Amino acid sequence: MEWERLLSLKRHGDTYKRLRKEQDETRLGFEVDYDRVIFSSPFRSLQDKTQVVPMPISVGAKKEFVHTRLTHSLEVSVVGRSLGRVAGKGILEKHPHLKDVHGYHFNDFGAIVAAAALAHDIGNPPFGHSGEKAIGSYFERGSGAKYREQLTDEEFQDLVDFEGNANGFKLLTESREGVSGGLRLSYATLGAFMKYPKGSLPKKPSKHIVDKKFGFFQSDKDSFLDVVTELGLASNPNNPEIGFFRHPLTYLVEAADDICYTIIDFEDGINLGLIPEDYALEYLIKLVKDKISTKKYNTLTNSSDRLSYLRALAISTLISDAVSVFKQYEKEILDGTFATSLLDKGNYKAQIDDIIQLSIKKIYQSAEVLDKELAGYKIINDLLEIYSQALVHKMKGTASNYDALLIKSLPESFQNSEKSLYKTFLNLSCFVASLSDSAAVHLHNKIAGRQI
Repeated sequence: MEWERLLSLKRHGDTYKRLRKEQDETRLGFEVDYDRVIFSSPFRSLQDKTQVVPMPISVGAKKEFVHTRLTHSLEVSVVGRSLGRVAGKGILEKHPHLKDVHGYHFNDFGAIVAAAALAHDIGNPPFGHSGEKAIGSYFERGSGAKYREQLTDEEFQDLVDFEGNANGFKLLTESREGVSGGLRLSYATLGAFMKYPKGSLPKKPSKHIVDKKFGFFQSDKDSFLDVVTELGLASNPNNPEIGFFRHPLTYLVEAADDICYTIIDFEDGINLGLIPEDYALEYLIKLVKDKISTKKYNTLTNSSDRLSYLRALAISTLISDAVSVFKQYEKEILDGTFATSLLDKGNYKAQIDDIIQLSIKKIYQSAEVLDKELAGYKIINDLLEIYSQALVHKMKGTASNYDALLIKSLPESFQNSEKSLYKTFLNLSCFVASLSDSAAVHLHNKIAGRQI
């Protein structure tokens, strides 16, 4: 892969190139990407979507804050911007023609990574990762399974493995009436966004991280191929028909996410009282022991100040570590042979693993979290069941008055049942995924007659 193509400023939906040296420095194209994401409706809905604790709760006036998908995404974008800028300086030093001939600056890399990182969770359903599993479970084991024979293998796999990354790509790129190219982001940002540039099938598990999940639905195959062709992404020999290796900057987007959920989710666990504070601080000190100023730390008498100090040090430490790995393995990343995340190759993998294991035990598997995820499963299953029946009846011309009322309760863009059963179910799944936690609860209560 070549940086000149990977840094394409061309916008999805455009028919002409955009050159970096002709850009307006006061409003750079990559920065426009960030603005378009942050002002989009799907991004705004993240303010009421689960990050760690589904349907965030109050645990008292003193420590009631937990992160949502929105605050998490903003923090990931800030970390991503730093990663991109530092890595960008190294890339330009190694490939000076990118600056001398094409006009790129190190801030460009930061802007691309920040925009892609800002959008990284934009397609995720309500109720955390259990939301994805709940949608897939309805089609794999629930009432949706009876439609299996009416769908192609790829279409059915899209549904049973419903993937927030693929839904995010759909939201960013799908054309609407009068709007070609979705949010019309640059190809560079779209490439950096795609963690898993492959379809849901064929499933060919490998040790390469790119084969872990999939990144686009069959309905968006043409847009996906358009992006990978423009950027010149390398074909993945494990899946040469429809699989590609990552855009190099995707590794930085992933690192930003990994850093934030490792440290910030851990911090939420402390603030929720799920992890004893003194115990947790020891884990963070192990991570930053080479950089911590014992004198400064001992002057912090407030526990929240100590936690903030350690958090900032931990994030800074992991940013430096991730960029160091990126620089060391740049050739392998460009070749597509770098098969793992940056942090997995870093110097702090053992400390990170310890923190994550404690978070799994104390936070993700806590009774509080599991109870809320269980409720989310029920809500999503019921919504899919009720609306899918109504939409199928409409397709068959047998819709009842109740079916018609249900369909009218959908946003106008989701009311038309498609001729394709696959697109009908996919659009319905994407509608459910678009709901915030409280919107899903409200709609479920309304349909059940518990709220008017």
